[in-house]
Amino acid sequence: MDQSVECLWRYYQETQFLITQGLSSKISFAIITAHNPRGKTLTPCQNRLLDRKLQQAILMLRRPYRAMVGASQDRKHMEKSWAVSTDKVSAIELGCQFNQNAIYYVEDDQLQLVPCLLSGQETSLGAFSPRVNVVHEFPDRV
Repeated sequence: MDQSVECLWRYYQETQFLITQGLSSKISFAIITAHNPRGKTLTPCQNRLLDRKLQQAILMLRRPYRAMVGASQDRKHMEKSWAVSTDKVSAIELGCQFNQNAIYYVEDDQLQLVPCLLSGQETSLGAFSPRVNVVHEFPDRV
């Protein structure tokens, strides 16, 4: 990995998640965003358009899903995301379709960072639940 990719990979490993309802630790699901494809920062309007397209693609899967937000620890960077009850292979395909460097996958409350466009290996990030913050509503700037 080159230095910029290594830097992105480190940032991805520090992500926290905002949700409005708790999630069962007994289910497996992917966390996917359409924001900032290939790690390139887009305008909020461009990201909202991509997010709507991703939601339509998720609806076509006919699987349970829920909105969430992936955020840096300091909350300066946030991306609207979706928790989707699907298998890992389908989740990676969806991540690739929306030009994402990586997705997250949660199984038995264990969080994995899974490459899509980036080469590399899955990275185990430990328990998912300590990274979750339940909020009443999502921040306006997402």
